[in-house]
Amino acid sequence: MSRRKPDNSSRMPAGHLRRSIAAAAARLMADEGVTDYGAAKRKAARQLGAGESETLPTNDEVEVELRSYQALFQDDEQREHLHDLRQAALAVMQELAEFRPCLTGQVLDGTAGRFSRIELDLFADSSKDVEIFLLSRDIEYAIDEMPRRGPDGAETRLRLEWDDIEVQLMIYPLAAERHLPRNPHGGRAKQRARLPAVAELVESSQ
Repeated sequence: MSRRKPDNSSRMPAGHLRRSIAAAAARLMADEGVTDYGAAKRKAARQLGAGESETLPTNDEVEVELRSYQALFQDDEQREHLHDLRQAALAVMQELAEFRPCLTGQVLDGTAGRFSRIELDLFADSSKDVEIFLLSRDIEYAIDEMPRRGPDGAETRLRLEWDDIEVQLMIYPLAAERHLPRNPHGGRAKQRARLPAVAELVESSQ
């Protein structure tokens, strides 16, 4: 007969529970490769016996804990790996320069860990233009069709490997270049960095 996991959250002050969930979510992202903030928070809440009705921490709160955890337990490893990811991102961006690539996600904000992928936004008349470009250079890729979220939403998501690093390409229509979409991991608009800015990041981390 299985035993129900005790609900520890009822014995924990709300503020402390919120911080505990944020810290547990950060560990999941740093050590187990959970890349989605929402998934990490929900799993952390379950581990702590918190119910679905509990107020989860914001993504910003989890990010603070993630940076603290990486600095304390993964400092040298994380810093070196982040540099390698940014260097690879720069190479991919140079290859795809005609599609005005922008670096986004954890590789840009500095929280990328051992399981993180490179996330790039590209802009084209059609996602087929990017696919034809990749095929002409014998670059293998997988395609994830996506429903368009409004006129400026991403049309397609492509996945490929570059030096054994996973790269995600989000293909947007040209008109979307003028707008910053909201971060899928939180309420803030996600940040983008173009080639010169990424080159500076790589140079500064050497």
